[in-house]
Amino acid sequence: MGTDRDVVCITGAAGNLGVATAAWFERQGARLVLLDRDAQALQSRYGGLADALLLPVDLLDRDALVQAVAQALPRVHHIDVLCHLAGGFHMGEPVHETPASAWDFMMDLNARSFIHMAAAVVPHMRRQTRGRIVAVGAAGGLKGGASTGAYAASKSALMRLVESMSAELRDDGINVNAVLPSIIDTLPNRVAMPDADFSRWVAPEALAEIIGFLASDAARAVHGALVPVLGRV
Repeated sequence: MGTDRDVVCITGAAGNLGVATAAWFERQGARLVLLDRDAQALQSRYGGLADALLLPVDLLDRDALVQAVAQALPRVHHIDVLCHLAGGFHMGEPVHETPASAWDFMMDLNARSFIHMAAAVVPHMRRQTRGRIVAVGAAGGLKGGASTGAYAASKSALMRLVESMSAELRDDGINVNAVLPSIIDTLPNRVAMPDADFSRWVAPEALAEIIGFLASDAARAVHGALVPVLGRV
């Protein structure tokens, strides 16, 4: 982090990874702008952080999102880092039985939300000629698997967007990269897969450290990287 306080914008802030990532940046002395569509969860998790700016907003509502970020800028003055953690998982159907609703849900949550967030933040970063963007892809997006077609395709789409944005913004002083975790060790995942070996999964705190590295000056020469984070394998 620089000598001046960096402002870090985190989407999906009320989730498990969001909390771990916010805690990591708070320890570095950053000021936090925290986005989530669940206003109650945001308040519950961060209401005690007097210096944090909470923005309850739906990332799929592009106009509302752009407006929310624009209204926040006079208060924080700049946004140095965007950590796009929002996303989701769906599986169950083979490709030939995938309903349009499941396809739209995955593409909206994992790809369209990133485009909308970029629309809200990138113009500001270009004006200030600096910025770091870190998205959360998935190791499962590197290759299709049975009953995960929509999910794998949506995460693959996100990764292609990261690579494209990196090529577009590199000369503007903006780094765009992504982490590709395997299964993140959260309570919902443990409940969903009770027989799994949780010790092999990725701890949210460990993933937050990698996100923090990619958002730091130490990664200033890293552009368009898709970094696997696989836990103990």
